[in-house]
Amino acid sequence: MRRTTYALAAAAVLPLALAGCTEKSSADAEAVAVTATDSTCEVAVTEGTTGHNTFAVTNNGTKVTEFYVFDNGDRALGEVENIGPGLTRQLIVNIPEPGDYELSCRPGMVGEGIRQAFTVTGDSKAATDADGKLAEAADGYRRYIRSQTEALVTTVGEFVAAVKAGNVDEAKRLFPLSRTYYERIEPEAESFGDLDPRLDLREADLEPGQAWTGFHRLEKDLWVDGLKPDTNAIADQLVVDIQELSDLVNADDYTVDPTRIAGDAQGLLDEVSTSKITGEEDIFSHTDLYDFQANVDGSQAAVAALRPILDEQDPELGQAIDARFADLDAALAQYRQDDVFVSYDTVTEPQRQELSRLIDALSAEVSKVQGVVAEASGA
Repeated sequence: MRRTTYALAAAAVLPLALAGCTEKSSADAEAVAVTATDSTCEVAVTEGTTGHNTFAVTNNGTKVTEFYVFDNGDRALGEVENIGPGLTRQLIVNIPEPGDYELSCRPGMVGEGIRQAFTVTGDSKAATDADGKLAEAADGYRRYIRSQTEALVTTVGEFVAAVKAGNVDEAKRLFPLSRTYYERIEPEAESFGDLDPRLDLREADLEPGQAWTGFHRLEKDLWVDGLKPDTNAIADQLVVDIQELSDLVNADDYTVDPTRIAGDAQGLLDEVSTSKITGEEDIFSHTDLYDFQANVDGSQAAVAALRPILDEQDPELGQAIDARFADLDAALAQYRQDDVFVSYDTVTEPQRQELSRLIDALSAEVSKVQGVVAEASGA
């Protein structure tokens, strides 16, 4: 388990989030309406101004969709995932510089998505941060991302060494442990183009002709198919791709926007509420509970980075979030002995539903953080 550069209690865990809720805030009146279907992405306006831009994304299709705001080089400035049919989700993105950007709806949560140009005008607008709390939050979270990536490089190296040595039992033991560090920071990997699919694509999400690499390909080899002639090559590629992630987050120009930190906190809970609660994520190994814990750990770390802002702007919200994390921690403890989680296929449907109820309660509180941070920045 990780230690952060700021105080963090050991976190707890997850399930089905906000399945039927529409997120609202005081920013709704100014939100850019986005209407997504399975084949279209209609944006009410094609221009915005520098500073915080709010998007209200409604899914009128039949598939779960995602919505992204991209800068140059396909770097995601913000995203909202797992928007079910009939739901509306809100995304607040800080765009401090004028220029040409892209908005993308991604029906089915696969592929390049349906893209629309979005032009931002106005003066360069740095966030107001009179007492430095926003800068401290960004610096702290960036340190957290880098520390988790450093541990990821090390543990993936150990996992791959076991795979290549043909030590299947050791590789199985290390598989969920190495993934822990990735799952805590997955939204950052998702912001770098196709890096996340290379690392973490599930077999069920493969498109025709798409190469399958990453953790889950190795998971199937270890638990189902046995080691194959190309298993070592897949393992080597995992090391290369993890190193690419490390290089990106350790680059001098790597920055973290405080509003995005709040988005990461929510995005990690969304990860739990869809593929992980159903058991789809680690379908071969049933090590899903490790991923649950890691996602909630990462969400808690993101909230912890923003806590000075919450304590100043909305202390009751911070206290409510603390209580929800504590509830999850207590619930998850029953599935763990020391650092070992039970196989997820032994968790009954009523138990999964209880976890879902708890993640709903947590998500409802964490979804408010982005608006609080946006108001605090004054951008």
